[in-house]
Amino acid sequence: MKILVINPNTSASMTEHLRRALMPIKRPDTELSVICPEHGPITIECEYDEVFASAQMLPLIKKANEEGYDAVVIACFSDPGITAAREISTIPVLGIQETTLHVACMLGAKFTIITNRIQRIAHKQEQARKLGLESKLASVRALGLSVAEADAQPARAKERIIEASRRAIEEDGAEVIVLGCAGMAGYAEDVERALGVVVLDPSSVALKVAEAFADLKLRHAHIGLYAPPPEKEYN
Repeated sequence: MKILVINPNTSASMTEHLRRALMPIKRPDTELSVICPEHGPITIECEYDEVFASAQMLPLIKKANEEGYDAVVIACFSDPGITAAREISTIPVLGIQETTLHVACMLGAKFTIITNRIQRIAHKQEQARKLGLESKLASVRALGLSVAEADAQPARAKERIIEASRRAIEEDGAEVIVLGCAGMAGYAEDVERALGVVVLDPSSVALKVAEAFADLKLRHAHIGLYAPPPEKEYN
């Protein structure tokens, strides 16, 4: 089985961070590749970044199909370009946000998303609405750290995650905590140990679901929402 994980930003540090977090949990028979585009934003922290990154990522999705991969994971908690990626792919393409929020709904009555910047709270609320999960969303809590800071300063990031998560549990009724950034990969175990609640690392969750999709030979339906683009010239 071959799984491709794409970090849609261009941060080599974050890509390596993801690789270190995911390699120990993959199945022994899974050939895992973790890559990022050569061009694009160094981090993804707004809609502009998402659109910019999507254009650089889509050729990597096409290449994965050509090279015999069984599934692709988009490792950014905005799921940039996910619909377009599925339109051009005959193999499953999983976004870590969509995948993990659905899993969170099966593990508790309410979940809280931990995001980096306060400016992204409204975006995460909107994404939960689009996925039909608004009634399950307890809250979105922000760390007040940039994506780069959360990636580069694990101890500081974990301290703020624990603080924000504790408030979500006590004040918002959260039963499941979702770490809403790929830069928080590998932090879930320490946070869960500190709080005693379910904490989900979306990159890890999406990888394991991708393996299951590949085992079951599941594919996206291509007759409606994810129908392939009509044939035409692109100038």
